[in-house]
Amino acid sequence: MIEMLKVIILGIVQGITEWLPVSSTGHMILVDEFLKLNQSQAFMSTFFVVIQFGSILAVLMIFFKKLNPFDPSKTKIQKNDTLSLWAKVIIAIIPSGLIGVLFEDKIDELFFNSTTVATALIVYGIIMIMLENRNKKPKVSDFSQLTYKLALGIGLFQCLALIPGTSRSGSTIIGAVLLGTSRYVATEFSFFLAVPTMLGASALKLLKVGFAFSGFEWLLLATGSLVAFIVSVFAIKFLLDYIKKHDFKVFGYYRIVLGIIVLAYFYFMK
Repeated sequence: MIEMLKVIILGIVQGITEWLPVSSTGHMILVDEFLKLNQSQAFMSTFFVVIQFGSILAVLMIFFKKLNPFDPSKTKIQKNDTLSLWAKVIIAIIPSGLIGVLFEDKIDELFFNSTTVATALIVYGIIMIMLENRNKKPKVSDFSQLTYKLALGIGLFQCLALIPGTSRSGSTIIGAVLLGTSRYVATEFSFFLAVPTMLGASALKLLKVGFAFSGFEWLLLATGSLVAFIVSVFAIKFLLDYIKKHDFKVFGYYRIVLGIIVLAYFYFMK
């Protein structure tokens, strides 16, 4: 029962932090430090990746009509626009996909530690604040203006998310805004990139460790994913509504504070 409660808490943290540009990894490291699931290290490394599946389902549910090129209510032009959007998503995930497949283990070995996570939280928090202070008018305020070249550029920024603490949504949003998109386009495109990116990461992790989990471990995975799905629905809707009236500065300040907390805890409390 205690293990199930811990998984529910982790699912809530995942569902919130996966979509806000604040680094789900940084939060998971802190939360896991205090909760400590009594499971094997192999299971835990799988859990933290596969639990993202619930978050993916939330994106597919909320944006089902927008992402469905076969929706009968769409005109031929709208269907072609949707297919074009998917093509841009595929192009954008190629860089991080290649690097992730080839160097995932090496990246984890070199960078998966509290110092890297805290540094990434702080550095990208500062960048986020500086970016908003620039207050530059976006050149791309609609997906019809998003070119394949621009999509690839955003995809290159997503590669930064392979470093723990950077935040997948944070790196793609920062990259997209730097390249000239509006906050809304940057945020939605970040959501869309998450679908194949996180599905691929989950599948790769399961293939590496296998499927030989106990019935209880499968229950923990299912529970965490379900909670992450429910919470993600609210988190996504919150962020889309929030950015209509606000900028990302608050997330930048939050990242800096969290980074300092992570550094302080692991250097002075451990």
